[in-house]
Amino acid sequence: MILLQLSAGQGPAACCKAIGLALKEIEKQCREKGVAFDLIEAIETKERFCFKSVLLQLESKQSVLGEDDLAKQLAKSWQGAMLWICQSPFQLEKNRVKNKRKNWFFSGQMYEFNETELDKEVSFQTCRASGAGGQHVNTTDSAVRAIHVATGISVRVESERSQHANKRLARALLFQKLESTKVEQMSLQEKARWQQHWEVERGNPVKTFKGEKFTLVN
Repeated sequence: MILLQLSAGQGPAACCKAIGLALKEIEKQCREKGVAFDLIEAIETKERFCFKSVLLQLESKQSVLGEDDLAKQLAKSWQGAMLWICQSPFQLEKNRVKNKRKNWFFSGQMYEFNETELDKEVSFQTCRASGAGGQHVNTTDSAVRAIHVATGISVRVESERSQHANKRLARALLFQKLESTKVEQMSLQEKARWQQHWEVERGNPVKTFKGEKFTLVN
């Protein structure tokens, strides 16, 4: 499974806007390349179509033997620091002085994991979905809880109508949560090196977009 996470980090609203624009561009590329695109998780801000982070699942509908599949190629192309050069659409808010800053950074991180291998470390439980959803929700155990046995970290998913679909989403969310936990458990020295790497990457973006139309310039 290929996952792609886009993050605005601690950036302001314009960085979150860049995530929303990047999401549209990735969806367009997926349609052109025949790659299945699913939005697994999104952390939204109060501004319309702006995100602190998004987690995407990409899956190739067909692959070529001996080559990275299209989903992996696409995700790799969005990995690293990226730059949007544009006057912030949020800098003219009431009581706010216009800022000359036009450089807005966000980042992409690809994850690849084997679902079969992960299942050896995870316990799955099914349970009754809650909330509105009609008769289907009330009579089937479609919700899924995935528990990583070694750490006790768990996620619960009930957004889809089928148990199979919820289980697949639970795998993706649990894997990403485990990866995030690894970063949180880094020593101070390791975090300092990670932060330094991020600052270096900011000065050498893998993609640069310009203007309100989010045009790729390199």
